[in-house]
Amino acid sequence: MIAMLTGQLVSKGTDQIIIEVAGGVGYRVLIPLSTFYSLPDDGTVKLHIHTHVREDALLLYGFLTADERALFILLLSVAGVGPKLALNILSHASPGDLRQAIAAGDVKRLATLPGIGKKSAERLVLELKEKISKLDLSGDLFERGRDTAMTPPTDQAEDALSALLNLGYKDAQARKALAAIVITPDTPLEEILKSALKSLMR
Repeated sequence: MIAMLTGQLVSKGTDQIIIEVAGGVGYRVLIPLSTFYSLPDDGTVKLHIHTHVREDALLLYGFLTADERALFILLLSVAGVGPKLALNILSHASPGDLRQAIAAGDVKRLATLPGIGKKSAERLVLELKEKISKLDLSGDLFERGRDTAMTPPTDQAEDALSALLNLGYKDAQARKALAAIVITPDTPLEEILKSALKSLMR
C-alpha cells in the first residue's frame, strides 16, 4: 500500500502527474486541480497518497496536503460518490470551504459544485455533517488534548493512519490507537502498524 510518494516530477497535467522515485520507477498519480496549481513544473515533489484498489486496477490519488486526502477519503464513504467525483469536488472547493458548507448544511452552495446536484448535495450533508465536524483539518495528524501527551505527527504516522483507514477502521479508532504509540521519524512503519493493530484488536 502506498500512502506517500516523494520523487522527481516527470510530467504534469491538470488531472494527473508522473513521479519518478528511487530506482527509476514512475508512478502515475491522479490529482485535483488544487494540487495541480500548487505543484512546481519540475523538481522534487511530495504527495499524500490514497491507494484505491479495484478489481481491474490499482489507482493512486495524490494530494499536496493531508487535509485534502482526509476529505477525499471521507467523501468516498458517501453513497454514489466515487473517486472521480470526489476528486472533482476537491478541485472546486478548498478543504475549509467544503467543511464549512457541509457543517452548515449549505445545500445551495454544495449544489453549485460541478457534478453535484441538489439531491447529491443533500446526501453529502446528511451523511457527512456529523462526521466532518469531528474531522481535524488543522494540518496536524492528531488533535492535541490537554490530558493526553501525543507525539508530533510524522510521515510514518500519516502513512499508518491511511493504512488503517484502508483496512476499514474508523478514523477515530485509528487516531486513538496511533496516539498511544511513541512515534519518531526513525520508527519503522511496520512496527507502528503492528502496535496499532494489536491495540485495535484488544
